[in-house]
Amino acid sequence: MTLNRRHPERPRSATHPAVAAAGAIGFLCAILALRLLRPFNDGVLYSAVFVIALTTTAIFVVDLGWQKVHRRASTGLDPAHNDPSWPRTFLKLAGLLGSIAFIGLGYWLFPEYHGDLYGNYRDFLGLLIAPWLVLALPYIYWVDRRMRAPCDGYWQMGMLVTMRWQAIDRGALIQHLLGWTIKGYFLALMFSYMCNDLKWLLLFDFGSLYRFGNTYEFAYRFVFFLDVGIATLGYLMSFRFTDTHLRSAEPTMLGWIVTLACYEPFWSLLSRHYLPYDTGHPWGAWLASRPSLYIVWGSTILALSAIYVWATVSFGARFSNLTHRGIITSGPYRWTRHPAYLAKNLSWWMISVPFMPRGDAWDTVARCAMLLGVNFLYFMRAKTEERHLSRDPVYVQYALWIEAHGVLRFAKRLPLLRHLTYKAPQARGATA
Repeated sequence: MTLNRRHPERPRSATHPAVAAAGAIGFLCAILALRLLRPFNDGVLYSAVFVIALTTTAIFVVDLGWQKVHRRASTGLDPAHNDPSWPRTFLKLAGLLGSIAFIGLGYWLFPEYHGDLYGNYRDFLGLLIAPWLVLALPYIYWVDRRMRAPCDGYWQMGMLVTMRWQAIDRGALIQHLLGWTIKGYFLALMFSYMCNDLKWLLLFDFGSLYRFGNTYEFAYRFVFFLDVGIATLGYLMSFRFTDTHLRSAEPTMLGWIVTLACYEPFWSLLSRHYLPYDTGHPWGAWLASRPSLYIVWGSTILALSAIYVWATVSFGARFSNLTHRGIITSGPYRWTRHPAYLAKNLSWWMISVPFMPRGDAWDTVARCAMLLGVNFLYFMRAKTEERHLSRDPVYVQYALWIEAHGVLRFAKRLPLLRHLTYKAPQARGATA
């Protein structure tokens, strides 16, 4: 691909805005049906499965039926190619079983996953594993016969578990294992958060929303419920046929460290002992005696939170941390490369107001410095993501377009905020 740095064009988004809208509408319709019909008597596990199923259906009906994503070259599938192979299929099935065992070993080994937080997730895996394995064999066979380069991550894993190590591409195998580590870690966390939020929503009393404070609290939590719901779907629905498969996983230790630091159980340790920027006197207490400013301030926080969740929704079924699953150029990504990080970090300054004096002036300075430390953590996440995605020329074209047309285009004058130089794409290790 030739890149015109002077007059770049915005590339087409991997997820069309209509697909993202369909996902959001499907999600909201599922919640409405659960509230009105109570089909599972407020049972959280089956309600969560219902939400995921309806949202997924809405996304893939538009993505497959209208966008025809299964015909994209990026799937690695060629309808004209027909090379069926049962031995290769069973080898990949062995690779799938080995991948599941790899994640299962982590769940068994680490005490974190034995606690109450992951109870619903353990039950979910019990529901999922049997139909997953039944459908895996015909799916792998069908996909494999259409692949011009069939030695994917599952093939590499199959070679590993059958002890044919001499033929393994170590780089592709490592990418496959990194991808499954990402799926295992984040799916457990996001599904558990989703269930907790869904339980809250099913029992919520909407009659309390006559006060702005209550409306704010509801809207703020619901935004993040929608966020973890779409994220859960993204980690589950990783298929080559739908072009939602993993192209590559973050290859650097720095990228992993700065990302995992923002999630449990690592974030509790970091925020409690190293970056406790919260004063204990949030914006609501600060502005309680100024009702007009209270409403404006709270509405601004909600607007920033809406931008954050809009960024997640824009991925459709392609959302995932630490991975490349297609370049998103629509939604808020139409205006800046990192809308979610920008909105989230700005909202934290407004929520915690660490700049408001609470006693000693040096304590105020320290808390502001600690929040700046959190901001820097997300800045490093953004830079490592750019470095990873810049192996794809589509992302480079998008980044150059943003530098010319984005709302923060003035930032390109600052070396730290300028887009990284282009790196040759690496296609090894893509996983179905």
